[in-house]
Amino acid sequence: MSDQDWADANPERLYVISRGRGRQAGAAGFDLVTLIIARSRPEPTMQPEHAAILRICGSPLSVAEISAYLRLPNSLVAVLLAELLAERRIEARAPIPRAALPDLSLLEAVIHGLQRL
Repeated sequence: MSDQDWADANPERLYVISRGRGRQAGAAGFDLVTLIIARSRPEPTMQPEHAAILRICGSPLSVAEISAYLRLPNSLVAVLLAELLAERRIEARAPIPRAALPDLSLLEAVIHGLQRL
């Protein structure tokens, strides 16, 4: 679906892609910022959406990015990712947390100590 949004898609198409699996199947703990990286290459017999995920996840991508690239709803992408995770074809990682900044009073103490030298 290159020129139309998934919201305009035929609901039957989305049902076929998910093979009838619902949110229960995608309950692997994926949120929009979970990072996904491929651990195998696509195979010719794979479902096209699974193969596309493996192709684009050579470097870590978030679930939201995968959803945007595939132009599919996040809930459907979560179902597809759960299937790939069960087959050990992908790895899911928590996003890298922002570095915690040191306490301002500690920085001031270090600066004052250096100034005294």
